[in-house]
Amino acid sequence: MRALPLLTIVFVAVLFLNGSNAPVYDIIVRQGNVYDGSGSKPVVTDIGIRGDTIAFIGDLSSAIAQKEIDAKGLAVAPGFINMLSMAERSLLLDGRSMSDIMQGVTLEVMGEGWSAGPVKRRNSKPVDSLWTTLDGYFKWLTIKGTSTNVASFVGATTVRNYVLGYANRKPTVAEQDQMNKLVREAMEQGAMGLSTSLIYAPADFASTEEIVSLASAAAQYKGMYITHMRSESDNILKALNETFRVAQEANIRVEIFHLKINHDRNWNKIDQVLAKIDSAQKAGLTITANMYPYAASNTALTARLPNWVQEGGAAEMRKRLRNPVTRKKVLEEMRLGIPTKNSDPKDVVILGFRLDSLNKLYRGKRLDEVAALHGKDADETLLDLLLKDRSPGAAVYHLQTEDNVRRIFKQPYVSFGSDGASFSDSKIFDEWGTHPRAFGTFARAIGKYGREEKLVPLEELVRRMTSLPATNLNITDRGRLKVGYYADLAIFDANEVIDKATYEEPKQYAAGMRHVLVNGVPVLTNGLHTGAMPGRIVRGPGWKKK
Repeated sequence: MRALPLLTIVFVAVLFLNGSNAPVYDIIVRQGNVYDGSGSKPVVTDIGIRGDTIAFIGDLSSAIAQKEIDAKGLAVAPGFINMLSMAERSLLLDGRSMSDIMQGVTLEVMGEGWSAGPVKRRNSKPVDSLWTTLDGYFKWLTIKGTSTNVASFVGATTVRNYVLGYANRKPTVAEQDQMNKLVREAMEQGAMGLSTSLIYAPADFASTEEIVSLASAAAQYKGMYITHMRSESDNILKALNETFRVAQEANIRVEIFHLKINHDRNWNKIDQVLAKIDSAQKAGLTITANMYPYAASNTALTARLPNWVQEGGAAEMRKRLRNPVTRKKVLEEMRLGIPTKNSDPKDVVILGFRLDSLNKLYRGKRLDEVAALHGKDADETLLDLLLKDRSPGAAVYHLQTEDNVRRIFKQPYVSFGSDGASFSDSKIFDEWGTHPRAFGTFARAIGKYGREEKLVPLEELVRRMTSLPATNLNITDRGRLKVGYYADLAIFDANEVIDKATYEEPKQYAAGMRHVLVNGVPVLTNGLHTGAMPGRIVRGPGWKKK
């Protein structure tokens, strides 16, 4: 049992001296429509919180508390779990996590193929990192402070780079053993499992056998395998087969990052994709997925390049692109479409570059517009800009169909992830381009697809934002409103929750969230951030406390 805070002890002592026998809590949430996260219909009741824990659920009309929250007419749910957060850096810059807190997110799950550790520290000054392990990142983030709880996978790409650098080759037996050891160490430090981002270089240099070996190491600690598959387009069915093979051979639970189907030529594969997942589940594999409810994605402009040209890292890539012979080969492959990777320039919108001069000219414009201004075709323009900016660039890719988004949205095994950083209104983020999903994923799911389009009832959406991802992650004390669970709560007006962010104006906070509690501490009160940073590190099932 966790110790009571000093203020609670003092409060109870004063009441005792005054002769009161009323039950005492730090916080009572009164008469809300309580969605407990199980998928059950809501019940109008009270919730009593002591310290960081839910202490009682039921009639508390005779109880008293230091703080009361009137939730009459409001939905009260477990805090939402963001299954794909890219907030590793943004939380270090500003831990308030306002864009997610304003949607009711209380747990950020990080590590899409890349993770904050393990990393090698360079000896040059200034040093490039203040930590070398995933646990080191956790400790540094704890020192900085966050409003949300944080968890992370260990990235297979991060582990591979630690041992092999950016080399496009198979590891030796000794190197594979070293990589597996790094995964085991990260699991013991609290990683949720192993993640991959196989559509990108250098991640796709790894063979299926290499991934199975790493996933087997994570499975020893009851972790899960979560993957951005090798293809979300022409080869999506083949990519699913690889995903299922990892699940079977490593004997591990598997989740698919942001399930979707890109390019109109592939949209009709939706029935096959869902049928294959259903068949794998019926065959005994534990397969789940997450999504963001938007028909456009956001990734680097380098995603349009062949992966082979990116071997060795960004500097080596730029060196190759300056070679006329190599450049000609790259352009030829780009014009052929690089199956699954390329896209019509009119469907690509520039989010930003490193150089302000390029941002002033091109941010917010379609790639075909940028090419016209640059005076070359889209592929040549892209290479020129990547060389000039010396960065991966960023863009929004409009490659999906709303019909498929809705089909995936209705699947009962699908949770949600923003696939974005967590922002505040700090000037630190003024030059950060972003996709509206960073500000609107959870509010859009509830408001647009739940309330307005009635695709899924609210109690089921709450389950898929809370207990479903918690169960998938093997988290046993969050994701439900139950006595003894941590007091992570999202309290909102179910009739008003909606996303405000658009592709043109993506940095707009969602509406409708009234109160958010993290570990029993209010971080949002009456729609305003309190400045509190009670977030903690949520460790995975293999954690061995040192």
